Amino acid sequence: MPSRSTKSIFRSTQENLMGTQPPTAAESEAKVALARNKLVLEQAKAVGLLGTAKNTRLSGRVPSELIEAAKKRARVTSDTELLELALSRLALEDDFGPRLVGRKGRIPTDIDLGI
Repeated sequence: MPSRSTKSIFRSTQENLMGTQPPTAAESEAKVALARNKLVLEQAKAVGLLGTAKNTRLSGRVPSELIEAAKKRARVTSDTELLELALSRLALEDDFGPRLVGRKGRIPTDIDLGI
């Protein structure tokens, strides 16, 4: 009859427990960030902003702290990933805020909001 060492049993038990634990806040945030990034890049591809051809080089000088903070927040590792994501977000950004503010005073004061 094969016997298992205490170390092997402990490791197996630990792996089983780890699999049933809910994700930590950091793991959840990372998962959300990655899903959000994927959606942004898919939207950019869908409207023709991202494709197979990478035909333009972008260069500039910015503080390394800014780059590192942006990469950390976006959960990306390369400069190219960061640029594609940031430019896609900027290009796809809607104008909801300015439009909402622009409507100020245009809704009749006697309108029934049902509140």
